[in-house]
Amino acid sequence: MRQYFGRKLSIYALTFFIAATIDWLIPRLMPGDPIQSLMARTNAGGATLSPAGLQAIQDYYKGVFGLDKSLPEQFIGFWVNLLHGDLGRSIFLHGTPVTDAIMGAVPYTLGLLIPAILLSWILGNMAGAMAARRKVLDNTVLPVSYVLTAMPYQWIGIVLTFLFAFTWRFFPLGGGYGFDREPTLTIDFFLDLVRHWALPFLSLFLVSFGGWAIGMRNMIIYELESDYSRYLEALGAPQGLIRNYAFRNAMLPQITGLALQLGAIVAGNLVTEIVFQYPGIGQLLFNAIKSEDYFLLQGIFLFIIIGVLLANFIVDLVYIVVDPRTRVGMRGGTA
Repeated sequence: MRQYFGRKLSIYALTFFIAATIDWLIPRLMPGDPIQSLMARTNAGGATLSPAGLQAIQDYYKGVFGLDKSLPEQFIGFWVNLLHGDLGRSIFLHGTPVTDAIMGAVPYTLGLLIPAILLSWILGNMAGAMAARRKVLDNTVLPVSYVLTAMPYQWIGIVLTFLFAFTWRFFPLGGGYGFDREPTLTIDFFLDLVRHWALPFLSLFLVSFGGWAIGMRNMIIYELESDYSRYLEALGAPQGLIRNYAFRNAMLPQITGLALQLGAIVAGNLVTEIVFQYPGIGQLLFNAIKSEDYFLLQGIFLFIIIGVLLANFIVDLVYIVVDPRTRVGMRGGTA
């Protein structure tokens, strides 16, 4: 058991190091200069300044953000600061600590991701399992699921916005809450949050729901036609018992699939937030890309990397609990 977890943690640590290194490198491969972008936004490069004055301002800002150092020095400084919990300061937000900027957006992102992931996985598996047993339901669930899973997150978000926000005006067009409101701990403000949350959540939920329903439906049918199911049926075992075994075995690939799909779901969440102008990590990432903010980009991608790795580790633990063969293998035995 200890050896198994030690190997797993080593793999996750190596993955984190490689991913964080790529995270540091990618923003620096982008075209453009973040300091010039900052000066353009703040009008620091006005016509009244001489070339020498402009260069002095650029040199000052580069020194403030540590961009006057060589790339190896910046890379070493990145890891030293990261190990001390310092993600740097945002150029786009005029020196605001990246950690503070991300923590302000995290509640909105997690408020979308966690319900969308869990509900789509649970309800999608339930719908797929029922569709595998009932022909009438299968003829409805399967075509609808294929349509849903083929839709890009951003496209279905635009369709939902057009129908429910622009045409029928059931929900707001975008944002995290009303522009005329201040965040307060009141029921009225909470209901406003829910109204703004509903369409982004629905776009994430529908696409993921279709994929899980199709996967579970196909796995249940495969399990019901396998040798052990036919053997139990020949022995006169109740259909409920056979279906229970089939469902439990079909759940294992779905749990593995959840770990593999986490990255895609997170990416879909980022795009959905941009479509709805939802004040989460996705909207923050969009602003960071526009302003070429190295440090904010690094911090956001680092948060995503840690979140996906942590979620995969949790899925690994769940897999150990639900699959006895994994526990036997960890003890060095045979299933």
